[in-house]
Amino acid sequence: MNSTTIKVSKDTLRSLGQLQRNLGKRTLDDTVKELVKQHRKALLAKAFSLDKGRIKQFAESDRGEDRY
Repeated sequence: MNSTTIKVSKDTLRSLGQLQRNLGKRTLDDTVKELVKQHRKALLAKAFSLDKGRIKQFAESDRGEDRY
C-alpha cells in the first residue's frame, strides 16, 4: 500500500483517534475510509430521496391510454 502524510491539527488528530475507537477501526486510515464511505452513502441517500413524500401510489386512473 502506498502512503502519504497529511498535516492536521492536534485537535483533529484527537478527534480522529476518538472516532477510531468509537467505530472500532484498527487504523486512522480505516477511520478516514469509513468517513468517506458514510459521506458518499449520505449523498446518495439525499439524491435518491428527492421525491420522497411527493410520489403517490400508482392508480389505474394514472394510465395514459384507454384499455377498455
